[in-house]
Amino acid sequence: MPPLDLDAAWKPKHNPWAVALTVTLATFMEVLDTSIANVAIPHIAGGLAASPDEATWVLTSYLVSNAVILPASAYLVSFIGRKRFYMICVALFGVSSMLCGLAPSLPLLIFFRVLQGAGGGGLQPSEQAILVDTFPPKKRGLAFAIYGMAVVLAPVIGPTLGGWITDNFTWRWVFFINVPVAILSLVLTSRMVEDPPHILREVARQRKRGLNLDYMGFGLLSLGFGSLQFVLDKGQEKDWFGSHIIATFFFLCIAALVVLIFWEIAQIRRGHRPILDLTMFRNRNFAVSFLLMFVLGFALFGTTVLIPLFVQELMGYTATQAGLVISPGGIAVMMMMPLVGFLVSRVDARWLIAVGFTTLSAALFTMHTIDTYASYSYVAWMRVFQASGLAFLFVPINTVSYTDVPLEKNNDVSGLMNLARNIGGSTGTSFFVTLVARRSQEHQDRLAMGLNAASTLLRQRVQGLAGYYQHGGGLTASAAQARALAQGTLYQQLVRQSTQLAYLDVIAVLAVGAACMVPFIFLMKKHKGGPAAAH
Repeated sequence: MPPLDLDAAWKPKHNPWAVALTVTLATFMEVLDTSIANVAIPHIAGGLAASPDEATWVLTSYLVSNAVILPASAYLVSFIGRKRFYMICVALFGVSSMLCGLAPSLPLLIFFRVLQGAGGGGLQPSEQAILVDTFPPKKRGLAFAIYGMAVVLAPVIGPTLGGWITDNFTWRWVFFINVPVAILSLVLTSRMVEDPPHILREVARQRKRGLNLDYMGFGLLSLGFGSLQFVLDKGQEKDWFGSHIIATFFFLCIAALVVLIFWEIAQIRRGHRPILDLTMFRNRNFAVSFLLMFVLGFALFGTTVLIPLFVQELMGYTATQAGLVISPGGIAVMMMMPLVGFLVSRVDARWLIAVGFTTLSAALFTMHTIDTYASYSYVAWMRVFQASGLAFLFVPINTVSYTDVPLEKNNDVSGLMNLARNIGGSTGTSFFVTLVARRSQEHQDRLAMGLNAASTLLRQRVQGLAGYYQHGGGLTASAAQARALAQGTLYQQLVRQSTQLAYLDVIAVLAVGAACMVPFIFLMKKHKGGPAAAH
């Protein structure tokens, strides 16, 4: 029987939905771990006698390792098989999670987080490719919807769950909770998941050629994406290019990625398996999907950071309250994902993506009216409005990205699409933090121009507040003390207003950026009748 007939005739031995739930379990565990440790950083620093800046390497090391493995996962699968690679990643993630929880010092914790990031980086691309091969085209939309609920929901509940664990137990349980999930995932994967014929053929072909790993490509990949992740994570903290270390890593990133491109092109011409298959970008649907997934990651992680910081910094919410205020958005995504999964096999996916970006842009423009007096319910409904747009993006973009892609390149698509979302998320978070800091200072300078000694309004405000502090408010203060308190109060109001305006600037940029994606959608080929309908 010819290979194409074998591929068409192959069906998984177990129920596809059982396979979907099996891989979604590990997805949720891995994505959750990208955000759950964030709120535990002060506790980790205190517990291991480190400074908060040193403890942030616990986050950075994971993201760097994750970014390196994501695009390399398809290459590694071609040598050892997808099921075996996936189980190695789950086992590595589980063991390294346990070691993170047991770590006696910060250097060891960082080392174990690197291992954890390597295991986690191989999970998502493999899981996505498993779903594509397990489900027929008409059902892949619903399968991606289940997978998408885990990807979108985990970052939302991660900070809340992490805060609750560290407040009630110890930061070490942030890592220990992964261990039973990893064990369950390994047991289920060994029983439920299997490699389709095209994976077995690829492994046999590579073994016949001999184990000829692309060490040069892997080294350039590690240096390029590792440096990029470091720059994005530490840029604002180090004042970007005002820091020699950031400038150095940025140069290393650009140089490594440029050399990697030429090296991979040479590998393809020699007939070798490239570690990063750049020929994928010749496919117009994939290239546009890659851009859209980057922007989705940018908006998803950017807004997930934006709202909690806004309500904590300007509205006085606690960390738990900040987590809860965005939780309704996660519930909205869970409710809408199955609907989108149902629609994607019946409606041109481009229109669904257009609805998603239009809704997201409209939600962000509406959120531009927010102020520090907004109610809890108003902020929560704004997040639900945003989440409604996000729900229409993940499944259709993923499904369109597989259009006209050969079966043997499913893993390449998965790796690169997950890389786009993760790098987009890192870029969005860095962009948000940097723009808020810069615009806040600019607004503060502009507003302060009107507060000078000659301002009649300023003198009146200072006198009124000083009188209140000196003769009322339950304080006993001299005239000089009352005046100093009045000036301090006005300065705090100035800072709050400047910061609020900076947040609104970020929201406006995100809204315009989401709207600008709509024209790109229609550069893709028409897609109707099920995801990945044409391999």
